[in-house]
Amino acid sequence: MSEHIRIGDVAPRVNYAANGAQTSFTFPFPIFAPADLEVRVNGQRLSAGFTITGAGQSEGGQVVFDTPPASGTRVTLLRRMRIARTADFQENGVLRARTLNDELDYQVAALQELRDELSGAVRLDVSENATVTLPPASARANRVLAFDAVGDVTVLPQTGLITGAYAGAVPRTVEDKLAETLSVRDFGATGNGTTDDGPALQAAMSAAAAFGRRLLIGPGEALGLTMLGVIIYAGPAGSTALTIGNAGTYRTATRSYLGLRVQRATISTWLNENDIGIKLINLDACHTEVRQVEGFTIGIQTLGDGRGYEDSTMHLGRIVNNRYGLDVHCATAAGWNNAITYVGGHFANASATHPTLSRFGVRFSAAPGAYDRHNQHLFLGPAFELQRQGTPGTVDAIPFLLTAADARCITARGIRMEQCSNFVARHFGGPNDCLYEVGYNGTYGFVGLGVDYAADATRAGGTVIALHQATAAHGTPRLVAAAENLRSRAFRQTIDSANGIGFEEMALLSSNPNGPPTDLNGFCFAGLSLLTLNAEDVGLPTSRALAFVVDSADCKEFFLAAEGSELRPVVMQFDALENVLGAEARLLFSNMNAIFAGSPSLWWEGNANLDSLAGGIALNRLQRITLNAGARYAAIGVRGGSASAVLRSLRLYTGAQHAPPIIFGGPRRWGVRECTVTDDGWALPALAAGATNTHDVTLPGVRQGDMVQAGFAKTSGFQNGGVVFHAAVGGTASTDQVRVTAQNISGGTITVGSGTLIVRAVKPKM
Repeated sequence: MSEHIRIGDVAPRVNYAANGAQTSFTFPFPIFAPADLEVRVNGQRLSAGFTITGAGQSEGGQVVFDTPPASGTRVTLLRRMRIARTADFQENGVLRARTLNDELDYQVAALQELRDELSGAVRLDVSENATVTLPPASARANRVLAFDAVGDVTVLPQTGLITGAYAGAVPRTVEDKLAETLSVRDFGATGNGTTDDGPALQAAMSAAAAFGRRLLIGPGEALGLTMLGVIIYAGPAGSTALTIGNAGTYRTATRSYLGLRVQRATISTWLNENDIGIKLINLDACHTEVRQVEGFTIGIQTLGDGRGYEDSTMHLGRIVNNRYGLDVHCATAAGWNNAITYVGGHFANASATHPTLSRFGVRFSAAPGAYDRHNQHLFLGPAFELQRQGTPGTVDAIPFLLTAADARCITARGIRMEQCSNFVARHFGGPNDCLYEVGYNGTYGFVGLGVDYAADATRAGGTVIALHQATAAHGTPRLVAAAENLRSRAFRQTIDSANGIGFEEMALLSSNPNGPPTDLNGFCFAGLSLLTLNAEDVGLPTSRALAFVVDSADCKEFFLAAEGSELRPVVMQFDALENVLGAEARLLFSNMNAIFAGSPSLWWEGNANLDSLAGGIALNRLQRITLNAGARYAAIGVRGGSASAVLRSLRLYTGAQHAPPIIFGGPRRWGVRECTVTDDGWALPALAAGATNTHDVTLPGVRQGDMVQAGFAKTSGFQNGGVVFHAAVGGTASTDQVRVTAQNISGGTITVGSGTLIVRAVKPKM
């Protein structure tokens, strides 16, 4: 005969968290029959889909599911017996011990269930000697239970719902109303300035993010992770004081973070970039208001990490004593940082804050291998007071620092600069389409404002518009040189090359000059061969370039516009002594890479033709050229990009504040059809009727086929009606000579005497 069941002191309930794979769950308490066990998943009672073993066993048994419960679900096993008498003892009958034990075991099991259920009930403390009686139903109807001044139960004239005070409001539960806004006080924050409120704040922010609620940070001070009030971070160095959002593929979207204020108890050393005030990760379509962040290496860092930080608005306040006020950063290749609008922001440093270290207002950066095409960031009215140090400023204090290699369309409007370097931005790599509008510069006015390109920069991608004291000058760029119809400018010019062709106001460059030359006059030719004159354009081979020569002492940025096909931009640079500059004098194009051709041409050229497409778009036609700071003169133009290249027109522009001269003619041999010379050394003798006298004049650049004229002038005493002057190319030398013949065509002798001979030569158009 088997033993009867034993009822031990074991709670008749057990809970499990399913892992998605487990099918068998143990219950450690005894049951008399399978019907005595309730099986619940996430509180829902199940009636099938499982098998119960171990009924009648003192040590309990197991529930085996047909299918494993889903991961994270709650599995509850509890004994729930039918309360009923199962046996009846007969008067004067045999009282068997087993039967009696079974009855007593059943009663003990039922009492255990009652104790388990009562453990969750609301009860008076055992020390209180009182009786709690509910008011009658008529008194309780549509009211809420409460406790009076002595702790007795009462009712209040209020329902379980509350209704707003304004028309149209609907009743809501108190719980629903209280859940609208979370308070850090609900999570244990004290704000007393001595308690570490970091864990409480983090728990509150996690709950707000998980349930989509607004988080309220009340006034006060906190140590550790802090925000709002007088927010003080006194935690360890190399840590972030406040983090909002999550890395990875999680997106924090359509949220509002207002009144963020973080201050470091002591200013960081500025050497550890992990000292961050506020870090915002993967926010999407969010509104963030940062009122204050002070004393960190990085004040605010917006971060794309595993996903994107995008399409959001930031209102910026006091951003003080940070080495980088705002760091726009990407940590991974799949984490972008795009399309953010920033309103306001006072980026400032005290004069005594780390005076030997450079400082920047806004930095665009990326980890190695991370996404680096930050694009479409708009700043409205930022103010920078960064405190450059030294005289002159030997420590950088620059508003914008672009270290991300491929940043695009960074636009800042209405910038205010006080005590900053004379650069509004510094670019590394290839940032492009960036615009900086300086509304006020209390340090330099608009003089010297520009973009500082680092040694590895590959694009002249920044445009600065200095409105301060110059707003009216910025309506349009200034046209400084134009060949609207290049074909009409062509003329015969053979002084440098047989069968040479020259162009008015322009110089020709060769890819293979003899020597090579060393200076401006040696590299700029008046005319060269191998050019083809078509009906409406000029064929330009790859070995020839046509350029405007400019004085670039003050102006270092030019915009080149060309009409034609298969043309490539070309630039040569020369120093103040007109010596050619080599590869060390780097220059930049705005929409293509600049390549140094090397000897013998020694010119810089673009890596693509102007009419080639970039991603299907004709971006290469839009070329700004930023010269090296040491360039005193420059030849800027185009060469043939292929054997079939043609050029129709060429124009050169600068900013409105510049009007650099175009260099040609005079002592230069290029760019002019007409040349003249005067000679005071011819004293004509008396000429009999029909007699002649000749005189040779040196006229540099004149060649056979040029049209020449001569004139003679005396201050007084000479009537020229009987003497005529003829001029022809040639004389005692083979080149640069004009022979002038004076002939008396009158009927008598004429004495002319001394005077000034003027000789003019004109190259024929072609």
